[in-house]
Amino acid sequence: MIDLSSSLSSSVSSSLFRASTRVQGVADLLLDENATAQTPRPGTSLARPGTSRSGPNADVRPTTRGGRPVTGFARPGTGLGRPGTKSKGGGDVSVESVIRGGRPGTSRPVTSGGRAVRVGTASMLAAPGGPFVDLEKLDLRKYAARPALARALCDYMLYHDRNPRLAAELCSLATVRAQFKDWWWKERLGKSYYQLGLLRDAEKQFKSSLNDCETVSATLALAKVHIRHDQPFAAVAVYEKGASSFPGETSMLLGQARICDALGEQDEGVELYKQTLRWDAANVEAVACLASHHFYSDQPEMALRHYRRLLQMGVNSTELWNNVGLCCFFASQYDMTLHCFDRALRLATDDNMADVWFNVGHVAVGVGDLDMAHQAFEIALGVESTHAESFNNLGVLESRKGNVESARANFAAAAANAEWAHEPFYNHALVAFRLGDFQEAFERVEKALEAFPEHAESLEVRKQLGKQFTVL
Repeated sequence: MIDLSSSLSSSVSSSLFRASTRVQGVADLLLDENATAQTPRPGTSLARPGTSRSGPNADVRPTTRGGRPVTGFARPGTGLGRPGTKSKGGGDVSVESVIRGGRPGTSRPVTSGGRAVRVGTASMLAAPGGPFVDLEKLDLRKYAARPALARALCDYMLYHDRNPRLAAELCSLATVRAQFKDWWWKERLGKSYYQLGLLRDAEKQFKSSLNDCETVSATLALAKVHIRHDQPFAAVAVYEKGASSFPGETSMLLGQARICDALGEQDEGVELYKQTLRWDAANVEAVACLASHHFYSDQPEMALRHYRRLLQMGVNSTELWNNVGLCCFFASQYDMTLHCFDRALRLATDDNMADVWFNVGHVAVGVGDLDMAHQAFEIALGVESTHAESFNNLGVLESRKGNVESARANFAAAAANAEWAHEPFYNHALVAFRLGDFQEAFERVEKALEAFPEHAESLEVRKQLGKQFTVL
């Protein structure tokens, strides 16, 4: 959950639970031949949600830096095995270590097939001390003729060695040998194309696989391709068809709910989360998202009940205790608030500690302890020097103290680190307007309205500036 608090003078929202979407590099964004050079209609694009017909607006319900509304839940298992993914202890997470187990000598199961089996497996081994299998030296045609071994080798290429090029070659050979009637090879070929960035080819393979045999994995993969194409309605149609084919499959309902959240259709998303809980009452994501919805609907007591349910289910994380603390604060249960934040800080890491201190500072402002709030925001910046929300709130505190230049510097730093947010621009415009610097105020308020066109305070400032320019 991003911070559940609305901040000082409309503070920027800070994300604790990052959306676990796949980060695309510059090459993916600039050299994507599958992207269409058309401006999406309002409400039809995940990148530009546009207008939302239901639910709180952007000033009430903040979004993450990636644009996804705050849910209070990190998608499970999406970072496992990616290069550079960090484990809880700080080291790299390796899929090989997950498969092979933690103890040495457990990577090879006991076999009873005799010498034939041992010789067959040894023929794939690389040199001692090298990789388990040297894929570049394999004769893929030979292994394509042995379906059972080829399937294991294909999964090894895709999920362990991260070599979709060779996996696509093996899948193509095996598909031809199966006379284009094996749905499994078509699905793996689609996944190989997806990892290679060939989204159109991947879409064709997934559709062909579903025509031969409808499976949950192929349905989810096809919907993922549509999301990469920024076609949310097509993805929803795939999820709906999958939900009718596989009743009770919660992944289909959750996929629809996430898209509704991204498009700002909060009411539809909440209904889908409720349907998910009817099938799976212990679904952590659905419970967390419903709690987030209740909080942003000014129902902190209801949100607190959902978060307590997560605690009863054994969930114990920095983000959860942070959210419980905020719910307790807004539900006027002040005796529990600091205890919850204390637990959150005990579990915090460098990735989320700044957000926790930011929320501690907001609670301090709520109880009137501005010195503690100032110190908490300073600590947040000490942990993360680009924390725009803390810069914004420090600017507000400095402005209240009369330190105008320091306030303007903090607002400028916040705007530089959070160009998508309207609060730093609005606060900067307000300070400039009070100082009589109408030109700077106009420039800042225009940027605030670019980020949030419906912001009432920014519209009022621009109206007052119009009157001043008319007089001048």
